[in-house]
Amino acid sequence: MSEDTFWLALALVLVIEGLFPVLSPTGWRRMFSQILQLKDGQLRFFGMCSILAGCCVIWLLS
Repeated sequence: MSEDTFWLALALVLVIEGLFPVLSPTGWRRMFSQILQLKDGQLRFFGMCSILAGCCVIWLLS
């Protein structure tokens, strides 16, 4: 993976992460407050699901 690809992927993550607060700040704030109430194990589970989904997409596209 070239350095340009890394920076492009990082920029894409930032764009996607910024979409929800821009489009629906109230919904984003409500979602964020619900996330703060989750237990550590629940956060780890959702984090692992996100990692696995990302790895599957990378695997399918390569």
